[in-house]
Amino acid sequence: MIAFLLVLIVACFGSLVVQHFIPPVAFLEGARVFLMPVVFFYGALALPYGLTLALAVVCGFMWDALTVQVVSLMGEGGITNVVEIAFGWSIVLYALLGAVMSGFRPLFLRGRWEIHCLMSGLLVSLMVLAEFLMLSLRRVALYEATGFVINREIWWRIGGAGLIALALAPLVYWFLSGLSSVVNYHPRAAAARNRTEEV
Repeated sequence: MIAFLLVLIVACFGSLVVQHFIPPVAFLEGARVFLMPVVFFYGALALPYGLTLALAVVCGFMWDALTVQVVSLMGEGGITNVVEIAFGWSIVLYALLGAVMSGFRPLFLRGRWEIHCLMSGLLVSLMVLAEFLMLSLRRVALYEATGFVINREIWWRIGGAGLIALALAPLVYWFLSGLSSVVNYHPRAAAARNRTEEV
């Protein structure tokens, strides 16, 4: 189980690097490809909840390390550097969404995968929406703006990211299932073993 967690951590890091170099999808109004969340959501299905939280900490840390933005603002006392979103907020977001996906684990253990692909698309869209709202609210507070704008392009970027994740999820899940077999981790057998140990 721990070996597969390590495999997933390496896969999350590799997918984060790869997605960083994939350009926005032009016909989806510039929606981005998010591979790391799809890998994480597979981990939320395949691993027990405690290890899902550990994976959420690692993924959230990696995401924040890559995307935290520091803005320089001119004030009365001179220039001050302000972080738009606090480091660590993605850990909470990954933990919450991982808990949602982990709730579908019994279906996954019965061999049903369709709902999980749909949920991957939906949860990736929720992740992008949460990031957009967090940045918008923070910028309203920093720049004393009157509000934030949600237009067609932004909706396409939010929904488009989910559509891309929905399309990629079956392939990613199939690949990660193969990797779990390589390290001799079988989620169904591990869950059955845990149930018998509890009885």
